[in-house]
Amino acid sequence: MLSTFRLAAAWAPAEYDKVMTDPAFERIAAAGPSALLLLCDHAANALPAAYGRLGLTRELFDTHIAYDIGAAHVTRALAEAYGAAAVLGRWSRLLIDLNRGPDDPTLVMKLSDGSIIPGNASVDAAEMARRIALFHAPYHDAIATEIDRILNLGRDRRGPILISMHSFTPAWKGKPRPWEVGVLWDRDGRLAGPLMVRLREAGFVVGDNEPYHDALENDGLNRHGTKRGLAHVLIEMRQDLIGDEKTAREFAMRLKPVLDAALDDMER
Repeated sequence: MLSTFRLAAAWAPAEYDKVMTDPAFERIAAAGPSALLLLCDHAANALPAAYGRLGLTRELFDTHIAYDIGAAHVTRALAEAYGAAAVLGRWSRLLIDLNRGPDDPTLVMKLSDGSIIPGNASVDAAEMARRIALFHAPYHDAIATEIDRILNLGRDRRGPILISMHSFTPAWKGKPRPWEVGVLWDRDGRLAGPLMVRLREAGFVVGDNEPYHDALENDGLNRHGTKRGLAHVLIEMRQDLIGDEKTAREFAMRLKPVLDAALDDMER
């Protein structure tokens, strides 16, 4: 294996071929006619073997800089409960951020929460293009394919409804974050509005575009939701509430009736 400090531009052909055959995403097939499509951009903390650990210690891959802790478990539980399709990223956000547009300067992070990423420090245009082609583009192509599949079913007049699952740290730079759930949205509030109302009714502490704002040009939901005129929302969950598979699944079951009510409200 290459040193974690060397770029993939120096890969031997066999190493390149191995990455080419590794899937860039996990796809959960729909088990029914659901119009929902669940997304989880930062589902995993793994890296393709050819990238080693990007020069980082193993312990950092268990932290939020590598993935959205708990988000994948919630996504899979909701996909199972709804019989809905889901697309989840297979590799760490440290390799490439699937929630960024291909022209975003933060697509490959060189510094994250104070940690320098040595394996990203010298990424040039060729390596950036390679990561986009191998990991970013296939993920977004899979999302587009699922959207087209749901559209072709034509069983729900609302069309595909995109729900992107993320998680956030309980504190940032020493300051506690009070929200249990954040609802991120930009111009389309068809689902975000009723969802915030229903979450508050269910007793959740809710942030409206907190702790982030979903207004990044060409990010995942802008690309697949806003630009295609599809209802969508990004749900941020505080990581201490979904830190392991058991609590994440329990959280998903608390969230489902809230989502049900908000989806019903979209019909009114």
